[in-house]
Amino acid sequence: MNTADQYLKAIYLAQRIEEGPASTGTLADLLEVSPASVNEMIGKLEERELVEHEKYKGASLTDEGIERAHNALQTYCIIERFLANVLEVEEFRDEARALESVIDDTVADRLDTIIDRPAECPDCFDAEQDYCEHLEVGPDGCAD
Repeated sequence: MNTADQYLKAIYLAQRIEEGPASTGTLADLLEVSPASVNEMIGKLEERELVEHEKYKGASLTDEGIERAHNALQTYCIIERFLANVLEVEEFRDEARALESVIDDTVADRLDTIIDRPAECPDCFDAEQDYCEHLEVGPDGCAD
């Protein structure tokens, strides 16, 4: 997954949280980058026809953008589930974020054969809680 896919995933999740276009501020918070970085990448994604951006309203994914974001989220969920359920990594979210940019589709597919992923994945991802609703997570946000 590359940086563009991470942005598409963030826009996808932000649209679910905000129930509409994703604001620059929300995206900057989700991605832990500056609003200027968000604006720059949104411009690049708009050139690739993956995002439509309306000034003062936010960014919305095109059909192709939705498909790529859905695939990126699924890959992230596979990594997250593998770290939490198989390796029992307590800080699985931080590790999944660090790994998502370097795990390619081949590795994700192989990890997917090891985990017990629900059929509705990645639609089971809770955007506001920032993890799959099927993961057993303690009150501290770490894997149990």
